[in-house]
Amino acid sequence: MPTQSETPRSPGRRSGADRRFGVRLLAAAAVAAAASVPFALVLVLVEGRWRPLRDLDRGAAEGLHGIALDHPAWTRTLRVLSDHVWDPFTLRVGVALLTGWLLWRGARRLAAWAAVTAVAGGLIGLGVKTLVERARPALEDPVAHAPGYSFPSGHAMTATTSFAVFLLVLLPMVPRRARVACWAVAVLSVLGVGFTRVALGVHWFSDVLGGWLLGLAVVVLTARAFEAWRADAGRRPAPVGAGLEPELTGPHPEPDSVSR
Repeated sequence: MPTQSETPRSPGRRSGADRRFGVRLLAAAAVAAAASVPFALVLVLVEGRWRPLRDLDRGAAEGLHGIALDHPAWTRTLRVLSDHVWDPFTLRVGVALLTGWLLWRGARRLAAWAAVTAVAGGLIGLGVKTLVERARPALEDPVAHAPGYSFPSGHAMTATTSFAVFLLVLLPMVPRRARVACWAVAVLSVLGVGFTRVALGVHWFSDVLGGWLLGLAVVVLTARAFEAWRADAGRRPAPVGAGLEPELTGPHPEPDSVSR
């Protein structure tokens, strides 16, 4: 007869773990902006119009704008990348498709994490933009235009949350020898998004930096909520670099279907 330690967890205990997971996930999303000390520091410097940061913003904007004017073919490439490849709509559609696939696989909580991370990132970024109301760069002979306020960069924030979701969900299915390449593609894409926004003259450098930091804060806090659920459900911590749910590659990706 199995001992108590060998008995599978009861449905009631699993249900309790699910409720705690949901509370932690939503709470992490709600406090993401306030919990990000680096982002808060950048926000304070932007709002306080700190001169060194203003000089850095102006120097980067004017320098890259001059290059954009002198190299129209290069500028067209940046616009294609920014408006059609790395734009928030394309990345959010990618996350939505990934979420649907996770639901089809039965990985409901991983799908919830991906959806909440993407939606929370978008809503928090929009809320901060509305509160800060920072104007976009006003350059002579602009090569691109963008609506709305400037800080933080929605493109940079969406790229950070989206590529983090892709990595943390799909890494378990990638051979170990290819994971470094996946990280490199994700990091270069996130950096590339920020570069295009400054080079096209639609964001200050500090807007991009704020978007990166705020997006990272959302990912870290929601990922920690997911790890807390794994602990409540009796799952071992996921190895660093192995994704959030290493069991996704097995025949039963949903956490409830795997015994301790």
